[in-house]
Amino acid sequence: MSFLEYRVKTAPAGLSKVFYVHWALVLVVTAVAAIGWLMLYSIAGGNIETWSEPQMKRYVLGLVMMFAIAFTPIWFWRSMSGLGYGIAMVLLLVVEFFGTVGMGAQRWIDLGFMRLQPSELMKVTLVMMLAMYYDWLDDKKVSRPLWVLIPVVLIVVPTVLVLMQPNLGTSIMLIAAGGAVMFAAGVSLWYFAGVLSLVGGAVTAVFMSRGTPWQLLHDYQYRRIDTFLDPSADPLGAGYNIIQAKIALGSGGWAGKGFMQGTQSRLNFLPEKHTDFIFTTLGEEFGFVGAFSLLVLYALILVFLLVAAMQNKDRFSQLVIIGVAANFFLYLAVNLSMVMGMAPVVGVPLPLLSYGGSATLMIMISFGLVQSAIVHRLR
Repeated sequence: MSFLEYRVKTAPAGLSKVFYVHWALVLVVTAVAAIGWLMLYSIAGGNIETWSEPQMKRYVLGLVMMFAIAFTPIWFWRSMSGLGYGIAMVLLLVVEFFGTVGMGAQRWIDLGFMRLQPSELMKVTLVMMLAMYYDWLDDKKVSRPLWVLIPVVLIVVPTVLVLMQPNLGTSIMLIAAGGAVMFAAGVSLWYFAGVLSLVGGAVTAVFMSRGTPWQLLHDYQYRRIDTFLDPSADPLGAGYNIIQAKIALGSGGWAGKGFMQGTQSRLNFLPEKHTDFIFTTLGEEFGFVGAFSLLVLYALILVFLLVAAMQNKDRFSQLVIIGVAANFFLYLAVNLSMVMGMAPVVGVPLPLLSYGGSATLMIMISFGLVQSAIVHRLR
């Protein structure tokens, strides 16, 4: 009996799959999403129809998709990895030529009922593609140069397309998540040391190119770096967002001002309060206690994912779960660092809280892959 046949025959069938679902993960994810609905309700001044209700509908749709993916055998999703990656690449090319422009960036495809952001789909399919590649590759070849070059190309090509939109935050996440899967697969640390050296050189080149004909970043991206280094230099311009975010977070104190009592958000001082900066509204209204409680829930999700990866014997499943965990952590790390002034503003949403369809659906799809790996785990 082949390994694939064994996986098919030992997989739970029918209604028995319900008992293998990681229900604790479902409950914690739903709790985080519910906090997001409350914050969107508060930000809209008590109007549920503005942002909260649409976000609820997206979450319910995402939950249905998660269970549909969870009850489908993980080996099926392994076989679909190449197709999914290819579709995401095509959609990135469609965005490049026919995408919808918003806030100075061309990142979306208008589907009528929603705007699809293909870069979010690429975050999931890239992880699947790399997991399939290393599941197929012999362990002895993992660190050989030719076999390292292939996943590097798989990562770099979509990253370049996303960077052209421009979308620096998602580009960083694609590289970091891809690197996490390669690291988990056992690629030699010398390659990562080399990459870090190249990153150092690239950062130097970025700063040296400013104001030259071969400038590597857009002017607004340089302004974001300037704002990160010294927000007070332009308090009413480029530094306005981060200054107002810090005021909102700091004014919350220990227990916050109370639900729907946040002055920074209610009086519209806080920018992008329903998307990238929603954490600052939470901090203002519920203080340190509320913000810390949310971080505990996020930490629980990450612990559940890492434990699930360690318990799984299937290499593809392990790498997919690790890739999903890496993506989720990067969402958190980049967004929270951004709104607290510890990193430049790069437009990365806070998972399950920030208003938005593509990010929410793709996060739920990625959790569906995790659940599929758990439900059909070799026991």
